Formats: sequence, structure tokens, C-alpha cells
Amino acid sequence: MKCSIIRTEKICTGHRLHSPYLTDEENRKVYGKCNHPNGHGHNYTIQAVIEGEIIKETGMVMNLVDLKVAMWKVLSQLDHRNVDKDVEYFKNVPSTAENVARWIFIQLSQELPTGSYHLKKIILDETDKNRVEIYE
Repeated sequence: MKCSIIRTEKICTGHRLHSPYLTDEENRKVYGKCNHPNGHGHNYTIQAVIEGEIIKETGMVMNLVDLKVAMWKVLSQLDHRNVDKDVEYFKNVPSTAENVARWIFIQLSQELPTGSYHLKKIILDETDKNRVEIYE
């Protein structure tokens, strides 16, 4: 029987929606006010969904403290940062909510301790009205 555990964290991040694959005019048209040269910020809420079997000996899918540590190892690279300037990945990739969630998924997958579980999904709330889910 499968079980999911979910850990929620919050970070504050700045960015500018701008694609190196578009002209400045196309960027302004596609991204509107979010393309402002000085950028803007978000208070993101991130949920990591871990799926696995409940381990008989511990009664857990995985230790939530281990999940918390892994999440902060990843999220600290974004928290109170301008992701376009501070995270190498976003220097050539537009820092949309979709791409931020994808980056978190990839990074967290690599940081989780080995176990009989896996990262099933990252849910990123950019605002109280905009949500992205990235999953396997």
C-alpha cells in the first residue's frame, strides 16, 4: 500500500520574466508587467510530495526531518535571492513558476537520502491564485 507525505515550506524570491529566445518587444508582449527591467518578487509556498511504503520498523515513509533538511538545502539557493542573477540555471531559462518548480524537483530529487520512497510531486504556489504542479 502506497502512502504520501507532504512537507510545506515558504520562501521569498525575486525575478524577471524574460526569455533569451525572444526579442525585447516579444518579451514585453508575452510577460507584460512581469518583464519590468528591475524585476518583481513572490512569496512562494512549496510543497514536496513524497510517495512510498510505510516502513514497518519506523511507521514512516521517510523521516520528515530528513525531508526538511533536504528541502532547505535546495530552497536556500532561492530564498531572498534574485534567481535570474543568483542561480546559474536561470541565466538561460526563463524563471517562470513552471521552471522554478522544475528546478526544485530536479534539485530535491538529488538531495533526498536514499530510501524506499521517491519524490512524486512539487507543488509551487506563486500567488494565492497561481499554482504549478510538477510530477514524474
